[in-house]
Amino acid sequence: MNPQIASPPDPAVAPPRLPVVDVARGVAIAAMFVYHFTWDLGFFGFIELQASVDPGWRWFAKGIASSFLMLVGVGIVLADRGGMNWRAYGRRLGLVTAAAAGISLATWYATPDEFIFFGILHCIALSSVLALPFRRAPAWFTAIVAAAVVALPNLARFPALASPALLWLGLGDTVPRTNDYEPVFPWFGLVLAGVALARFSLAAGWDRRLAAIRASGPVGRTLAFAGRHSLPLYLLHQPLFFGALSLLASAAPPRPAVQPADFQTECRTSCRASGAREALCVSACGCVEGKIRAAERAEISLSQAEIDRRMPGFVAACQRERTPAAPDSQEPKP
Repeated sequence: MNPQIASPPDPAVAPPRLPVVDVARGVAIAAMFVYHFTWDLGFFGFIELQASVDPGWRWFAKGIASSFLMLVGVGIVLADRGGMNWRAYGRRLGLVTAAAAGISLATWYATPDEFIFFGILHCIALSSVLALPFRRAPAWFTAIVAAAVVALPNLARFPALASPALLWLGLGDTVPRTNDYEPVFPWFGLVLAGVALARFSLAAGWDRRLAAIRASGPVGRTLAFAGRHSLPLYLLHQPLFFGALSLLASAAPPRPAVQPADFQTECRTSCRASGAREALCVSACGCVEGKIRAAERAEISLSQAEIDRRMPGFVAACQRERTPAAPDSQEPKP
């Protein structure tokens, strides 16, 4: 989840930026901090909540992403009030594109099976280009296109678009394994919604009223600052959170590391999402949990980070136990 890239050009040659937009972006940044820190606490076992599977927290995350993407659309329109500063636009687009590529490379190295190939930054970079033709289009037309982009993946899915090269579209009939996924459909629709909202606001003269609102007080100024520096905050906050909690988990491992009900819920949800049958998911998740419990009995306790590190081994052991013996083997088949 990340900020918009388009902002008004140099104030000397264009209308000034609106502090209220910076504050709105800062609020989205603060909400993102809350979500990711909660996710990290659950990952390391400090709390029982697993934000990645809890329905309420999943909707919270979608709301944050939607806010950022709508602000991208708002920013593109505001940046064009006095004529687009293409040099500033290109510089910001280049920064976001480079950051998106860096995240793909880093996650491919750290978690190759779930690396981020089209997350929020990738969506922002591409949407910032796709939205340009709409920045001066009639607001009603842009709103209709926005609704269509959001609705299409909920109305139809196309197996031919499920190939890895086309997953960024979001119209295939499968959901890829990745730690962040905001494909063009439906998420570009939120950018267009922001464009339409800004166009309606300019036509109504709301920009002049909003320009009079200043970010005052410690909270307002802090949020405005965060909104103006949202990209570096996005890139730095999770490594800092994750690194600090990793050190804390190593020094003082949380206990118990895994709650059976939470593990079974998350495991079966992930298993069903992969297309496996319910009976197989129940059996496989029960086996993996048994391996975890056996390891904990042997070593008193395991941190969530240690369990995650050993998880491929637990899964492989269960797969070996489920594999039928060779036809010429004297061992009975399971």
